[in-house]
Amino acid sequence: MRQNPARRAALLDGAIEVLAREGARGLTLRAVDKEAAVPIGTASNYFRNRDDLLVQAGVRVYERLRPDEGVITELFDRALDAASYGAMLRGSVDRVAAFRSGHLALLELRLEATRRPELRTLLTERVRADIDENVARHEAAGLPGGAAAVLLMYLAMNWLVVEQLTLPDVFTDAERDELVARAVERIVGPFPAT
Repeated sequence: MRQNPARRAALLDGAIEVLAREGARGLTLRAVDKEAAVPIGTASNYFRNRDDLLVQAGVRVYERLRPDEGVITELFDRALDAASYGAMLRGSVDRVAAFRSGHLALLELRLEATRRPELRTLLTERVRADIDENVARHEAAGLPGGAAAVLLMYLAMNWLVVEQLTLPDVFTDAERDELVARAVERIVGPFPAT
């Protein structure tokens, strides 16, 4: 296997774009070569097979989705009341919109994971780690609602993200913002007086 990190990243970014545009059925090593604008056969030098490419694309999506540690810390430091907590969540939805192809690819990978145990294991471990980290950060910040609130917000926000990516005209931006605000009020609960 080749080890040029920049080329590997370009191939994986190409795989993400192919997944988002054509779905898992359209993801071939040749399609990735074409998307990454590299000579045909390049991807086969970096990935053992299509399954390996799918798993590595899943890893790459998460690499690109995760905000910098400083950004994450700052977001939780600013979440002092319902309004700022809601702003943090709306910012998350905006980051999704900024990397639309990554999230669409992730949806394709989740569907593909129902048929591929290695991919299912990778995604399960990654999502569980993200959830556990969010619960720990939420509790460490002294935010109300505890772990149950984080889990319920995770589920609510994920479906809002799916809606925004697949049927963006169902809710206006104002409706989306209002839904987030109401969810914070009802799920997270009252914030301590500042």
